[in-house]
Amino acid sequence: MVEPKVWARIRRSPVALICIGLLGFVALAAAIIPPLMPASYALPGPNQYAPPSWSHPFGTDLNGRDLLYRVLTGARVSLVVGLCGATISLVIGTVYGLISGYCGGRVDNLMMRLVDILYSVPRLIFILILINSFNSRLQEFAAARDWPWLIDYSSIVILILSLGVIEWLTMARIVRGQTLALKSRQFVAAARSLGQSHIKILVSHLLPNLIGVIVIYLTLTIPAVIIDESFLSFLGLGVQAPHASLGSLLSDGAQAINPVRSLWWMIVFPSVVIGLILLALNFLGDTLRDALDPRRRN
Repeated sequence: MVEPKVWARIRRSPVALICIGLLGFVALAAAIIPPLMPASYALPGPNQYAPPSWSHPFGTDLNGRDLLYRVLTGARVSLVVGLCGATISLVIGTVYGLISGYCGGRVDNLMMRLVDILYSVPRLIFILILINSFNSRLQEFAAARDWPWLIDYSSIVILILSLGVIEWLTMARIVRGQTLALKSRQFVAAARSLGQSHIKILVSHLLPNLIGVIVIYLTLTIPAVIIDESFLSFLGLGVQAPHASLGSLLSDGAQAINPVRSLWWMIVFPSVVIGLILLALNFLGDTLRDALDPRRRN
C-alpha cells in the first residue's frame, strides 16, 4: 500500500498541488458552470463569430453559440472519456498482467505474444471497426429498453469502450513485470505454504503492492486517452454533433481559420484548456512516480 509519507511528499510538492488544483478547478467548472449559464448560450444565435466580450468571454462560434459554454461542456466530455477509458484499460491491464506474471511459463509466453499481436493492430482502424459495428446495435438496445440518454450518448459510450480496450496493453506489460518480481518474494512463498489460494495471493498480497505503480500509470493513461479521443474527434470520427469535445472544438477552430478574417478565439481557447489539462496530468504523474520511487526520496 501507499505509505502516508508518500502523500506527505506529494503535499510538499508545489507542482503536484498546482496540478491537482488546476484539474479540480477545470473539473468543477465543467460540471457546475454550464447549467448555470443562460439556456440560449447552447442554442444557435444571430451573433456568428462574435469576438470575445463581456457577454461572451470566449466569443461565439459559427452558429452563434457561446464558446465558453462549448469549451466547458467539451472539457467535461473529454475528461469523462479520459477517466472512464483509462479506468477500463486499468482493470483489463491489471487483471491480464497479474495472471500472466503469476502463472509464468508457457501461459505467460502465450499471453505476451497476444499482446504483441494486438500492438501491431492500428488503433484508428480498430476504433472505426468498433464504432461502425456496435453503435447502431447499442442504439437499438437502448431503444428497446427505452433509454433515451443512451441513444444520445451511444457514440461516446462506444468511444470510451474502444479506447479502454486498446490502451490496456502497456499497463498489462508493466503489471506483468512487477508481478514477476514480486512472486519470488518470501511473503508470497509464506502465503503458499499456508495453503492460501491463488486468487487470495493475487488479491491480498500481490495487488496491494502494485497500487503505487497502477496509480502512477493511471495518471499517465488519462492524457493518452484524451489525446486519442481529441485526435479522433478532430478528424470527425469521435464525438459527434450535437455533443462536443475539445477535439471537435479544435476541428471547428481549424476550419474557421482563413487569411481574410482572424478568428483566433475559435482555436486558442480550446487549445489552452486541453494543453493545461494534459500538462497537469503529465506533471502529476511524474510527481507521483518520484514520490513513490524509494531511490528518489531525497
